[in-house]
Amino acid sequence: MEKTIKNRVYDTIGLFFIKVVFSVVVASLLQFVYDPENLTSTSMVERFSPLVLLLVGGVVLPLFEEMTFRLSLKFNPMYLALTVAGFTYYLLTKAIFKSRLSAVDETFWCRVVSAVLIALIVYAFCSRKNNQMALRRFWEKHFKKLYYFSFISFAWLHIFNFELSLSNLLWMPILTLPQLFSATIAGYTRVAFGFQYPLFVHMITNIFFLSLTFLPID
Repeated sequence: MEKTIKNRVYDTIGLFFIKVVFSVVVASLLQFVYDPENLTSTSMVERFSPLVLLLVGGVVLPLFEEMTFRLSLKFNPMYLALTVAGFTYYLLTKAIFKSRLSAVDETFWCRVVSAVLIALIVYAFCSRKNNQMALRRFWEKHFKKLYYFSFISFAWLHIFNFELSLSNLLWMPILTLPQLFSATIAGYTRVAFGFQYPLFVHMITNIFFLSLTFLPID
């Protein structure tokens, strides 16, 4: 029996609280074991005012990450094009230009234009009837692999938030454990309920943790 919107919202909120508790517990334990500096959070706090920080970190980046890692769990030519655009922008930013996703620097438009052009090519290819049917069958046949790839890639790419030292790479499965857990929940809610539900959870979670940075704690 399909769940009502009310029940979907209740389930999403429940999963949100489970996610927050798990993230807080893991983060707290890591402080006593291994606690490298999160360069991305530090950079954003330094570059943005509180309002802009909440807008970028709590709205824009969650939308970007959900589009990149979860939108295409259900196949659609437009979804796939947007996902490829997100991955292109992500890889150009992190691997090629060594920049920040939210940085509007001299490489910004190069990253954006490249992502858009590749997305247009992917959309044109996927929109052809034969290709669309073949890709839809591929999605149905290999859904589990695509699902695993979505949450593992989401989690492990967060290693770029830290200095790429040998010790951080060795600790990567533990450092990115909160993201792995979050991505598992997000993938489930995206497939079971719809794209807006993991997006809602992601935004609320980011806003919650970013708000903690405003507290006067030394």
